[in-house]
Amino acid sequence: MKRTLVVGDIHGGFKALKQVFEQAKVTSDDKLIFLGDYVDGWSESSMVIQFLIKLSEQQECIFIKGNHDVWCEDWLSFGKGEEVWLFNGGKSTVESYKEYSVEDLELHLEFFQRMKNYFVDEENRLFIHAGYSSMHGPEKEVYSSNYRWDRTLWETAVAMDKKLSKNSELYPKRLLLYHEIYIGHTPTLHLGIKHPLNKANIWNMDTGAAFTGSLSIMDVDTKEFWQSDPLPSLYPNEKGRNQD
Repeated sequence: MKRTLVVGDIHGGFKALKQVFEQAKVTSDDKLIFLGDYVDGWSESSMVIQFLIKLSEQQECIFIKGNHDVWCEDWLSFGKGEEVWLFNGGKSTVESYKEYSVEDLELHLEFFQRMKNYFVDEENRLFIHAGYSSMHGPEKEVYSSNYRWDRTLWETAVAMDKKLSKNSELYPKRLLLYHEIYIGHTPTLHLGIKHPLNKANIWNMDTGAAFTGSLSIMDVDTKEFWQSDPLPSLYPNEKGRNQD
């Protein structure tokens, strides 16, 4: 039976990606939706991208673009990375590309350029890296950067009164647009949670793989999920993203 699997922020954790694929028993029949931030953090960012390029040739994959992916795309395009990017994991990404040929770099750049800002499936489920601020949905978003940076969508869901009915005039109009919304970008670790977290109709799949957490993959229909070991245990000689 074909499954739709959604994958949280990877941040260069190729070992974790391989581990959750094995745990979830991913096959070529599965549809895979990745929520972005494939790079920056652990030492195998370029290997993650190389793997995903080959994976997309074998099965149906949707790749959403995250804020870290925009930074990496700019570096691949212009050969220079912003200081804020280098400080937030970019240095490890640059290092991972040290042995790549010009041709391979161009292939990876094309991969980043093909990524989507967001995706809506046939069940009216939205997949987006961060969020959107428009009450009319992401297609009406004035600032496209919100697709990759907005935290207000998730903050709204977290702060909502659980007793608030969808029929209430106070129910956030942004949340009524979709059956479900899947995001990354804001680690659930901020709320002390290590697994995919549901608030209102939003599922947050960023379980802190960039830091001390794990990488998560979930079946969007059954809500069964699988997680890698915590990333520091997979990369014991590294510090991850922006950690002292």
